[in-house]
Amino acid sequence: MDLAIIAAKQVAVLFVLIFSGFICVKANILKTEAKKHFSDLLIYLIIPAMIINSYLTEFKPEILSNLLQAFVLGTVLVLLGLIVTLICSLKIKDKNAPIIKFTCTFSNAAYMGFPLIEALFGSEGLIYASAFVTVYNILLWTIGIAILTKKTDIKEVAKSILSTPVLFAVLIGLALFLLRVKVPEIIQKPINNIGSMNTALSMIITGILIASAKFKDIVANKLLLFVIGVRIFLIPLTCLALFKALSLSGTVPAIVLMLESCPCASITSVFAVKYGYSENLAAGCVIVTTFLSMLTLPLMAYIITL
Repeated sequence: MDLAIIAAKQVAVLFVLIFSGFICVKANILKTEAKKHFSDLLIYLIIPAMIINSYLTEFKPEILSNLLQAFVLGTVLVLLGLIVTLICSLKIKDKNAPIIKFTCTFSNAAYMGFPLIEALFGSEGLIYASAFVTVYNILLWTIGIAILTKKTDIKEVAKSILSTPVLFAVLIGLALFLLRVKVPEIIQKPINNIGSMNTALSMIITGILIASAKFKDIVANKLLLFVIGVRIFLIPLTCLALFKALSLSGTVPAIVLMLESCPCASITSVFAVKYGYSENLAAGCVIVTTFLSMLTLPLMAYIITL
């Protein structure tokens, strides 16, 4: 019951943030054009700061093996989610097929997942969760961007990857963690403050998108039902079945399963703006799957902790 309350509170916070963006547009405080500038700020400053900040934690040699396990299992589950998505979306010919594939593949692991992981496994669990999110970010900014940009040329994809600050943020964060670098508070605090803006700004952008569209247009798209089925139900159940078949259990497997079971990544709306896909569809995927996760995440937590 405590876990269900935590999940409900996280969803409520998200919807309040979305509503604030919606109100700002309706009250003429913000123009809809602001979404593009906010998106750039998020991608090039706030997200890199969030990633680096996740690694500014005390190094403990005894948890290194579990950390490596989290990297490996995280990679397996995200790639498994990608395979499930690609198979299920073979017959989708819609122009928004790339954003649908992205939406189904990448979960909102950091914001929705971290509070649940902390409740179940304590502060040590967050370290393994950070390992998952590192793998997640590497794959998102490689395979994910390749899906969205439709670039199949290896050189072009590599150029796209190397031009983003997120990959460098992951490398910097790992270096600071593994080398046990003590970052001065005068630097750490600003990084933490900037990174903490991630969820709020992502949801405000979603609210701006909603304010510029009719709600019925957001939820009426048939592709939304596809995303719900794959992201919320099929991928988590497939990952759970794999772990059961391999007899994988314990803290790390439970953590990565919870994170892979989260709803659509909030950055989906940002990428819809950046790459010219349906903003209504992207916003609908984030909102509806987030709402449904209020029920599905506690249920998954209950199943894997039996």
